[in-house]
Amino acid sequence: MSVSESYTKEIKGAFRQFTDFPIKGEQFEDFLPIIGNPMLFKKLIDTFKAHLEEKFGKEKIDFIAGIEARGLLFGPSLALALGVGFVPIRRAGKLPGECAAITFTKLDHEEVFEMQVEAIPFDSNVIVVDDVLATGGSASAAGDLIERVGAHILEYDFVLVLDSLHGEEKLTAPIFSILHS
Repeated sequence: MSVSESYTKEIKGAFRQFTDFPIKGEQFEDFLPIIGNPMLFKKLIDTFKAHLEEKFGKEKIDFIAGIEARGLLFGPSLALALGVGFVPIRRAGKLPGECAAITFTKLDHEEVFEMQVEAIPFDSNVIVVDDVLATGGSASAAGDLIERVGAHILEYDFVLVLDSLHGEEKLTAPIFSILHS
């Protein structure tokens, strides 16, 4: 078993599932135990870092953009490990200054994401990160915000992709995921 396969097995084993959360009929995939374990959290970051360095070694990554909420938990650590900037994509009203905003549908309601307008310079290369790709609504909205300021999305990276929901079909760039379900 390779180091990467070993890390993947450990990461998968740390997920907890909660039925009927946050709403009845949904299964919530909780990756917070990974962050609570410093050695496992390091393995998570190292797995993403190794993938990104291998894939984009000759192409410069300028920013990691983390999607609220859980992309904000590991995105800054990944950015630090890569030596690049971090930009948060937040729900409306959480960021100061001039913000670009986008409204999108998530499950049965509308949400608004914002990003500070000057956070990502024109023509920058960005990796978008979040914990889980489900239907693709949040990731797609984050990507639209990034493209709106003239930046390029190199890839969307997730800890887990729920393959049966086909969220990748809404995204405009390739995806990478440590786990698939």
